[in-house]
Amino acid sequence: MHPVVSQDEWTKARIDLLVKEKAHMREGDKLAAERRALPWVKVEKSYTFDTGDGPRTLAELFDGKAQLIVHHLMYGPDWEAACPGCSFQAEHIDGPAPHLAQHDTTILAVSRAPLAKIDAYKARMGWRFTWVSSLGSDFNFDFNVSFGAGEVASGRVDYNYGPISIDGGDPGQEFPGISVFRRGPDGEIFHTYSTYARGLDALLTTNHYLDLTPEGRNNAAYPKWPRRRDEYAPA
Repeated sequence: MHPVVSQDEWTKARIDLLVKEKAHMREGDKLAAERRALPWVKVEKSYTFDTGDGPRTLAELFDGKAQLIVHHLMYGPDWEAACPGCSFQAEHIDGPAPHLAQHDTTILAVSRAPLAKIDAYKARMGWRFTWVSSLGSDFNFDFNVSFGAGEVASGRVDYNYGPISIDGGDPGQEFPGISVFRRGPDGEIFHTYSTYARGLDALLTTNHYLDLTPEGRNNAAYPKWPRRRDEYAPA
């Protein structure tokens, strides 16, 4: 049973927690400033993607904006559907997209699945965001979210800025991530940031809504959560 107290006792406890929440937010502000201050790397390599408008370069994916956020969604060339976890990640793209566009920022997704598979799955999920295919490109490999069969067979890959052990099974050769790019005034492209694994949690607002509730995330009580949106039983 959870403690039940008077309104005055609750207010005092809430104020005590608020002090810690404000400190946490201030630390988050400092961390965000350090993130913005990271040095950049010029993207020298040329990448071409298969899109609904035909082949497009990385520069063209900016769609006239100065900043580009790329969701690396796990959808391998031979898979029948995208990863459930990455599908959960994708649910958090459409809402922010029009607001980001007003902040000189384009957001989209990239996977190695063929464009026809991507388009079919996107229609199934009811998503509107731009999602392109990097099949035939080194893009996913260069940004450490896809790995060759040889690397996977070795049982170790370099993911999230360090070696990790894998069993060669699910998630196989694909991993999730976010990469951010900036376009300079002369058209040069710079890689400014990437995050992987638990680093993606900051973008999953569903989790943070749950953090406000008494039960919290409590994933153990909800087997196979999250699932693809059309795979849940009726609430």
